[in-house]
Amino acid sequence: MTSSNDPVEPTDVPDSGGATLELARFPETLAVVRLAAGSDLPEWAESSSVFAIVANATHTTLVCAGRSVPRKVPQRKPFTAFAVEARHEGAESTTERVPGDLTALLALLVPLAEAGLEAVPVPTFDADWVLVPAAQADRAEEAWRRSGHSIAPAVPV
Repeated sequence: MTSSNDPVEPTDVPDSGGATLELARFPETLAVVRLAAGSDLPEWAESSSVFAIVANATHTTLVCAGRSVPRKVPQRKPFTAFAVEARHEGAESTTERVPGDLTALLALLVPLAEAGLEAVPVPTFDADWVLVPAAQADRAEEAWRRSGHSIAPAVPV
């Protein structure tokens, strides 16, 4: 048992409850961009496999295609996006999946943390996404496969 001041070790995280996760890897390069608080959507912002805007009182964060982001704009890139769908053991479909499900998110993030990899989770209404630095994407796939998850190329819509 750990006290509230002790760090949480990966082994202290509950298991995924039998969930195996199916991830789809998207080929495009993404960027995480910092804009001023209250910014309008810039003309250069292009939607991509995942396009997200999160705003608070101090700044606006934009996840978008990295190809058109001006160099002068504060940004981190390149990222590779993985879309996540959970299949619970014995489930017929993915309809039981709840976006933002902490158990599923932990089942994805813990293997990456144990492998020393970075990740940026991006929840949406229907699915969760995990952005991984492009240089670490293959290593992320390996970590997930070792944890029992599967990864396939994304099927374009």
